[in-house]
Parts: sequence; structure tokens; C-alpha cells
Amino acid sequence: MPASSFYPAINIPQVDLWGLMFETDKEERFPHDKVIYRDAITRRSYTYAGVRDAAISFGSGLITSWSWRKGDVMTIVSPNNIDMPAIIYGTLFAGGVVSPANPSYSVDELGFQLQDNGTSAIATSKACLPAVTGAAKKIGLSFDRIIILGDERDSDGQFQHFDQLTAPSVFPKINRVRVNPLTDLAFLVYSSGTTGLPKGVMLSHHNIVANVLMVASSVGTSYSWRDDKLLGILPFYHIYGLTCLVHQPLHRGIELVVIPHFELELFLRTIEQERITFTYLAPPVLVKLATSPLGKEYDLTSLRMATSGAAPLTQSLVDTVNKRLGIKINQAYGLSETSPITHTQPWGEWYDSVGSVGKMMPNLTAKYMSPKGEEVANGESGELYLKGPSIFKGYWKNRQATEESVTADGYFRTGDVGFQDQNHNFYITDRVKELIKFNGYQVAPAELEGLLIAHPNIDDVAVIGVDMGHTEVPRAFVVLAGGIQESPDLANEIVRWMDLKVVHYKRLRGGIQFLDHIPKSAAGKILRKVLKEKVKQELVGKAKL
Repeated sequence: MPASSFYPAINIPQVDLWGLMFETDKEERFPHDKVIYRDAITRRSYTYAGVRDAAISFGSGLITSWSWRKGDVMTIVSPNNIDMPAIIYGTLFAGGVVSPANPSYSVDELGFQLQDNGTSAIATSKACLPAVTGAAKKIGLSFDRIIILGDERDSDGQFQHFDQLTAPSVFPKINRVRVNPLTDLAFLVYSSGTTGLPKGVMLSHHNIVANVLMVASSVGTSYSWRDDKLLGILPFYHIYGLTCLVHQPLHRGIELVVIPHFELELFLRTIEQERITFTYLAPPVLVKLATSPLGKEYDLTSLRMATSGAAPLTQSLVDTVNKRLGIKINQAYGLSETSPITHTQPWGEWYDSVGSVGKMMPNLTAKYMSPKGEEVANGESGELYLKGPSIFKGYWKNRQATEESVTADGYFRTGDVGFQDQNHNFYITDRVKELIKFNGYQVAPAELEGLLIAHPNIDDVAVIGVDMGHTEVPRAFVVLAGGIQESPDLANEIVRWMDLKVVHYKRLRGGIQFLDHIPKSAAGKILRKVLKEKVKQELVGKAKL
């Protein structure tokens, strides 16, 4: 029988994101001059009212100057920046869909997303212009539909800043475009798949509204706008950062101090100077906190809590960081397809269930299924299926993938294997999917294989993730073309060749290993388990030396 949430069900109003943030409450939830987003380096900031006004101005400019239509897609390509919420909500004001993209993408990687989502415009930082303009050329997007965000402006004047795109003064007040929260998309985020190419995940307004309210009513009761200040290091282009760091602070009036990318010293210094009380992060950051001597050089006593996601936590890592710095750490779980958070450890139980992903959010149901499609008993291992208001609408222009991932009765097949204990704690123990998770990023082996097979010296290839303790790294097993001799120099040359073709987290940090043949099934499917076992035995052998 499907499991219900540990938390009581909540009311989720049928409003869109704009309505939730700016129109739902008749009384102020918090002062509207409260700072919501602050840049940790420049100190520039937006108040709640400032975000609203900037979004209205930008959205009105889209409607009047660019003839923006409901459903048009705005792709945002930038490191974390406090201008991004105004652009996001301005796009939603105009009835558009936001599609965030990794600012480290190559021209080809970005070009694929732009082509696939049918983007109408791009908002980007000046530093990302080379890749953005290159990708725009590939898909035939006019440069006058590229706008700049952030403190840097285009000195040549070719690209206007987003705050310049406003409705001409001759226009009367512009009304926002009304959308159906249940059916209209708010976000089109891209998630790597085992087929090799990223898939567009369709998230409706209702999906995101539901997740914001689900988090606020559960673990979110442990922090408030009066007492807390968040640090924003998770990338805003990822659904984890979008929901927790863009939407949640705006909805609840909690100040978010934003840093563009993770640097340990900047991270620590910002906690000390801003008196940060809470942050979201990933296990690799915790590893640095556990091992770096810098951790002792800063006053981190204000930091009460940290939520970790994207990869499993170990008891030893939690113990080390807690004893060293006095920080409570809990674990959360979710996917792009679930908006994202579906489980997290309650703060009152953060130490009692280390290793679990915690308890399920309100308004969700779950079941664990056997490979035969039968529901397994409580405590038995199976694939986790989830159902509820935060589950995505499907994959963009990919009916087959949607039908394979969502059952006839509305359950999403997560691809993750685990079990639930008698205390309502959920555990994730393995993955059905073959995705490699490097520092919280998803890497599709098939995508890397598709690139490697184009190398002139490679005849066949397979890629797997090699467990490094707190993360995985991609390793390629290569069968060389006839007449080509294997050597360390050739392996290094292939790695460097790949570095130029992929974003940093897809690089072959696990190296190259040469084989005579790739193990495959009778149907031609790569037997990755054989390769993983090979690596495991090699590691065991080295440990004995």
C-alpha cells in the first residue's frame, strides 16, 4: 500500500507563481522594504518591493517592446546574480517560460538547449557572451534578443541591459499575462538522461508553488525572516537553487546573500561577515569544511544549520563537521522532475537518521516497486515511485520518455532504489539509472560515449562513474582502432581532447583505461556492472599492496 507523508497535508492554492509571491496575502507577510537578495561582493541589493517593481518594468518591456507572447521561452545563462530573480519574475509577468542554462556550457551544449526549447530570448552576464553569441548564431537567434544582466554592461552598446527594456512612457499601465497554474509552464529545466542528450523537464506554476509551500510547512518552520539569513552558493540554474534560493526567500522574506560561485575562503568570510545562519550545499563543500584549516580561521558560530543534497552523506562526515564547527547538518532528496525536494530530515531528528534522506514532504505519496512491477513490503528494497502536486508535467517534446517515467496512475519512477523504515525515514541505496553524479552534477555516460566514439583513434568505448568516496568521476574504457598502440600519452591526449568539448563537470577525471573489447550483452547493451566490478577489484588489489 502506498506510503503517505509523515507531515499533515496542506492547502495548495491554485495560483501562479506571480500570484503566490505578490498577490496572495492581503496583509504583509513581512515588511516590503526588507532586503531579499544581496550581493556578497558588491553589496548591491534588492528589497521585496524592488524585485517586484523591477520585474513589472522588465515584463512590461517584454510585452510592449518585444511583443512577447504567452509561452515564449527566456533562457538565462549566468552565474548566480541578484538580477536573476527580477528577470525570472518579469518573464513570468509577461506569461513566459524560464529555461535556465549552465553558464559553463560550451557553444554546442548551449546550442542544443536553445534549439530544443525554442528560445525567444537570452538573458546573460557579459562574461558568458562568447558562448551565448556562438550558440545564438547556431540557431539563428537575432542578437537584439540577447540582454545583459549584472553589474557589467556592454561598453560597445550592442547588447542592452535588462533594466533598459521597459515599456515606453506613452503606454498605459501594463497588466500581467494571466496563466493557468495547473497547465501552463513556469520553468523548462534540463536534466541529463541515459539516452545521452539532456531532456527538458516541464514544471508548471502549480508544481513550483506546491514545492515552495511544502518546504515552508515542514522543515521551513525552523527558520524565519526575523531570525535568519541564508547564503546562496547553489547554482540558480539548477532546480535545487531555483526553489530553495530564489523562490523561498522571496516568498518568506528571508535575506539571501549571493555569491557567484563557490570559493572556500569567500564562503567562510561571507558567513562570518554577514552572520549567516543557514545554507544549502552539497557534500563536497562539507568535505572542505571537514578538512581545510581555513575553517578554523573564521568565526562561523552564527551558522546553525546546513542542508545537504545531491549526493549521500556519511556518518563520519556529519560527525566531523559537527564536532569541528558545531553545525547541524541534515540531508534532503529530490529531482528536477519533483520541483525538487520530496524528502528531508526534520531538524529535530537530524542526527538520529544519518544516512537516510529523511521524511517525505506533505501531500506526496510513495511506493517501492520490484523489477517485476510489484509493490514491495515496508522495509524491503525497490524502486521509489512518487506522486503528488510537485511532480512534473512530463518531458518537453519527448512523449516516449514521459510514458516510460510516469505510470498510468500518475506515479513518477525516480530510478532510485531504496526502502522505508518503521520511523517513516526513506533511504536511497542505489540507482536504476546510469547517471554519474559528480559533485551534485548529473553526467550521462551515453553523452560522453557519443563524443568519444568520434575520436579518430577510438573504435569502441564505455563510460562509468568511479566512486571516489564523496563523489563519482567519469572514466572511459576505450578500445583503440586497429594499428593504434595504447600509451599514457595517448590516454592524456584523449582526456585533453574531451576537455575542449564538454563543461567542466563532464571531464574524464577518472581517466582512460584501455581494453581489448567492451563487455556487452547479446542485445548489444554495455554491461556497466562488469566494468564497475573490474574497477572495484582493482581498488581492492591496490589496497592490499
